Amino acid sequence: MGTSIQVVFDCLDPDRIARFWAEVLGYRLQPPPEGHASWEEFLRSIGVPEAEWNDASAIIDPDGGGPRIYFQRVETPKSGKNRVHLDVNAGGRGPEEERRRLVDAAVERLVGLGAAKLRLVERPHERWVVMEDPEGNEFCVQ
Repeated sequence: MGTSIQVVFDCLDPDRIARFWAEVLGYRLQPPPEGHASWEEFLRSIGVPEAEWNDASAIIDPDGGGPRIYFQRVETPKSGKNRVHLDVNAGGRGPEEERRRLVDAAVERLVGLGAAKLRLVERPHERWVVMEDPEGNEFCVQ
């Protein structure tokens, strides 16, 4: 029996951060349980107060290969460096100039989605961009 994992983000606004990461990763919002047209309909049917509807969200890989990513509301903002972060491989495995072009284009797209570019790191045979999502969670684009 294989082991599956889920990545969990603590955040202030699960819906916003789930939608951001779905765009970044090519994921989609997890659909509501069968028999319900929307999450709101489902949550209402089980008696969850409307004030709690954005307590969590999740995104899934449409191809089924990547982990489910779960976003849960916490009351406190992020206050230090992440102990774990995601690396987004936007450059692929082609020639160096092509990888640079793809990474730069991805960074610009992600800034347009609400990410912030923190710094470019260049080392011999390595190059990546350190970024933050809209709530300050660091991630790298390589």
